[in-house]
Amino acid sequence: MLGAVAACLAAPAAAEITPTEVRFDNGAVAQSLTGVPGDPAAGAKLLSSRADANCVACHMIAAQPDVAFQGDVGPALDDVASRYSEAQLRGIVANSKLTFAGSVMPSFYKVGGHVRPGDGFTGNPAPADLGPILSAQQVEDLVAYLLTLKP
Repeated sequence: MLGAVAACLAAPAAAEITPTEVRFDNGAVAQSLTGVPGDPAAGAKLLSSRADANCVACHMIAAQPDVAFQGDVGPALDDVASRYSEAQLRGIVANSKLTFAGSVMPSFYKVGGHVRPGDGFTGNPAPADLGPILSAQQVEDLVAYLLTLKP
């Protein structure tokens, strides 16, 4: 029993990087946000989920033909892994505005500086910053799936 406890204490814990600690280099994020490999299957579900990332609201993806009503606002995600590196994809998912300044794509792993159009209409700003849309692990899962999309 003590051996198991000692092994757990000796094992390095994966430290999640918070949204404010993410370091961008020309829009790219080289370091994993979790230290844990992403799960491509979970990323595929996130991409097509209308409740989570909702990527298909703006992007088409031939690899998921069963997903109805795919968007055409953003570029198709087919072969995205041949266009961007892992670090670039992580940066785009975390905060797309640092790569594409005029993008309407949400920053999925950001907590401050959001534009809230509703505030102008209601006159009632939210009392605090929004939390990130996706967790650090969800970002890693989505990036892992995007990296499978090669020709």
